[in-house]
Amino acid sequence: MKDAYSFHADQASLQQTYDTMHAAYTAIFNRLGLDFRPVLADTGSIGGNHSHEFHVLAASGEDDIAFSNASDYAANVEMAEAVAPTGSRPTASADMQEVATPGQHSIEQVSRFLGVKPEQVAKTLIVLGDPNQSTTALVALVLRGDHELNAIKAEKLQGVASPLTFASEAQVKAILGCSVGSIGPVGLNIPTIVDRSAAHLADFACGANRDDYHLTGVNWERDCPPLQVEDIRNVIPGDTSPDGQGTLEIKRGIEVGHIFQLGTKYSEAMNARVLNEEGREQVMLMGCYGIGVSRVVAAAIEQNHDEKGIIWPDALAPFQIAVVPINLHKSEQVRDACETLYADLQQAGFDVLLMDEEKARLGVMLADIELMGIPHRIVVGDRGLEQGQVEYYNRRSEESCQIAVTELSEFLAQALG
Repeated sequence: MKDAYSFHADQASLQQTYDTMHAAYTAIFNRLGLDFRPVLADTGSIGGNHSHEFHVLAASGEDDIAFSNASDYAANVEMAEAVAPTGSRPTASADMQEVATPGQHSIEQVSRFLGVKPEQVAKTLIVLGDPNQSTTALVALVLRGDHELNAIKAEKLQGVASPLTFASEAQVKAILGCSVGSIGPVGLNIPTIVDRSAAHLADFACGANRDDYHLTGVNWERDCPPLQVEDIRNVIPGDTSPDGQGTLEIKRGIEVGHIFQLGTKYSEAMNARVLNEEGREQVMLMGCYGIGVSRVVAAAIEQNHDEKGIIWPDALAPFQIAVVPINLHKSEQVRDACETLYADLQQAGFDVLLMDEEKARLGVMLADIELMGIPHRIVVGDRGLEQGQVEYYNRRSEESCQIAVTELSEFLAQALG
């Protein structure tokens, strides 16, 4: 890890350093040639009140990243706000009815049995209440059938236990008198929190709070008392971006950096105080900034490879350029040209590998270079030298061309940008 900490007398100073670190991390990952996103993130167990993760986009990533297709908004799915549906809720047009649904418990089973879409079913999840905030042992969370609960959002709600803990089947049976798959918000005698999208439903289906029965034609207010509405779901592709610009796309990301505004969480615990400008003692504010160096390498490989192996970004490559001779052991002209080229390119500031194995075959050397992931190579042979040229090959574009030896340094400076 690359770790750094900062200490401040006020929030303005912390914010200034935080913004500077954000810009520095962005410059670092741009310099490394990575396709990445800085995303708003949950502070997690480290704590604090604000943080950003830096994620390299890769299908093998461990986190889902939501970002706008029309702006620079980006956030970890754990933190991305699910915007409430626009417009008024549809008008109720059906009467509430109880329907026998023997053996139907999952959203897929219930929606298929009732002949409705999953998004027209409300699912009710039962979690433990926070004993420090409520005397109620259980809390109900209601979502649209096609949406998933966001545990990070839910456990931050007043009255909900943190970490979020689902009630056991036995607890649900003992307090609510029915199985988990048959619970619904109508007549439920525990605190109930409804997701924004679920609160927009009309004429929906839900559990009837008795085993093997569901209700259809349910409507808020008419059939349920006013309930607490919150954002408790994961965003999905196509949702409106929280900044109002475009819609959200979701990709996987590998976290390679994280910056935090820790505030006074640790300095208060350690009684870390300083004298301010007025000569009074005050608790310091802290910031924390980290880059996972080994993760950067792994993430770069995930994002830069083909069927032959790694293709290192220029800034990360162990060597930027490989000089490959043809028949080094037979041609004095090739040997002299390679040694001169090697020295000149090093003098020009390039990281260069000279493949000087005396009798190695060209194919073997090229395969070794591909395995090492060196992004640029120059092949030197008698035939090309007789015309004052060498062959240049770019691993990323898989294009080769003949370059005059006298123009090679200038060409490479542009190619490696």
